[in-house]
Amino acid sequence: MQSVTKLGGLDDSTPDTNDLDGWVVRAGSPAMKTWVLHTNADGTMVSGYWECTPGTYHATYKAYEFVHLIEGRIVITPDGGTPVTVQAGDAFVIEADFKGTWKIEETVRKHFDFKVS
Repeated sequence: MQSVTKLGGLDDSTPDTNDLDGWVVRAGSPAMKTWVLHTNADGTMVSGYWECTPGTYHATYKAYEFVHLIEGRIVITPDGGTPVTVQAGDAFVIEADFKGTWKIEETVRKHFDFKVS
């Protein structure tokens, strides 16, 4: 069993350009790309990169996600909650029951680790 896996770069794989499950465009014409660079042996963790152009999505999460924002700026607002602004250099988590908007103000690139439920 390998206990260390070095991930390849974005040039090593073709991105998925479909919108994520549970994400619905609410404003603008955002376009996303997702590069899955690793899935662990039992399929419960996924790591990769995600990019998106400006616009707003309403997102519904079913699983926990850790994010390190590499580029851009987003205002994330939970339904009925307070907006949180994140920008390049920030790290944050989204809990599995999150529902709310992601307003992408500047094109973003994030590294993510996603726990599959």
